[in-house]
Amino acid sequence: MKIGKIAPKYTEKPNPRIGLITLASDFRIEKDFNNIIYGKEIDLFSNRIHCYNPLTNETLKKMADDITDVAKEILPDQKLDCVAYGCTSGTIAAGYNSIFDKVNLAKPNTKVTTPITSAIKALKKLNINKISIFTPYTDEINQSVAEYFKKENIEVVSLTYFDIASDLDIGKVDPDYLFEVLSKIDLSSSDALFVSCTALPVLSLIDKLEKKLGKVVLSSNQTLIWDTLKEINYNKNIDGFGQLFKD
Repeated sequence: MKIGKIAPKYTEKPNPRIGLITLASDFRIEKDFNNIIYGKEIDLFSNRIHCYNPLTNETLKKMADDITDVAKEILPDQKLDCVAYGCTSGTIAAGYNSIFDKVNLAKPNTKVTTPITSAIKALKKLNINKISIFTPYTDEINQSVAEYFKKENIEVVSLTYFDIASDLDIGKVDPDYLFEVLSKIDLSSSDALFVSCTALPVLSLIDKLEKKLGKVVLSSNQTLIWDTLKEINYNKNIDGFGQLFKD
């Protein structure tokens, strides 16, 4: 038997690497990322963080305690170009700066995106300052969401919600029913509709909703993915996921 040793050749420049921290109970966010980046030279790696139900501001803060450990296990000892923290209300509860610091303890010099901070960036990019909000949350979390936008000088004209306390149940909302509900929201005094929560199955509905409502529609996953792509310098237009990706 002949045995031969051949020197390996390694890729000199890997694709941009996105690390995704998603709630352990989230059915949706990985699908949404993959639907948008499919066929592009972008690599997505994810890990799940324990989620405490029912969702409250306190349990969302508690969840953030595990961010460093969860981020560390996404391609251990390898560089990530950007880490996306996949929780809208969790970012509000824990604070963006705290999340950024926890990620960078595990992955130094890494950019960090979140749904709520990306939503603010998207609204500013589109010159929108009056919105209606839809959430699946309970009243306690809704108050925090509305207050966050107000602090960013975004007027909240109306807020409609499901009052669901468990993230597992949020992920089970029927997409057809969600479209029906969202398409009936009065946006006559608003410039856009923001649909909060990474677990809601809304990304695939955005194009249809914008056509029906005649207004810009943004969602947690949509703005998070858009902002993450910007952070890795992917700036091409993408069809099928709303006006945000077309400018």
